[in-house]
Amino acid sequence: MNKRERIEKAFLYGVFICYILFLIKLLFLSRVSLLELFNSQRTLDRTINIIPFSSITEYLFSNSPTVKRFAFGNVIGNIAIFIPLGVYLSLFKNNKKIINNLLLIFIVSLFTEIIQGLLGIGSSDIDDIILNCFGGLVGILGYKCLLFILHNDKKVRFTITILSAIGLPILLYLLFIIRLRF
Repeated sequence: MNKRERIEKAFLYGVFICYILFLIKLLFLSRVSLLELFNSQRTLDRTINIIPFSSITEYLFSNSPTVKRFAFGNVIGNIAIFIPLGVYLSLFKNNKKIINNLLLIFIVSLFTEIIQGLLGIGSSDIDDIILNCFGGLVGILGYKCLLFILHNDKKVRFTITILSAIGLPILLYLLFIIRLRF
């Protein structure tokens, strides 16, 4: 591995770490600060949905414009935040099988929902797991499409590096400047 490839790899891992920190902030600390999270006086609001497509169906058939706006943001957001995970897993793992990467995305999403339920932050929803897995699948398939178009792992890595460099300022802005509260 030459010097440019090592720098590229280090940069990609750095962006991936920033992305993971963003996920932690968004999924666990957007409704509760780190200090509030372990405050014994905090009231816990837990909602759990284990019926697949229940929330999505409720969103689709609601007549309320407020619910429709929330639903759109929730559905698109749950898909969008896991697309990079699918891309980076496909890029970093030697085993590039779709099912293996999708299983890892499912496990990450499942543990996220379990932790949210246990700590009373947000709602635990099977639909979130479904949407997160769909987003991860979009990322995996996006990686596969790039590989099909470019026919070369190094060109795909370079393309993802460029896209990561473009997205990094946005990610850092969301991570450090914006206070996410939903």
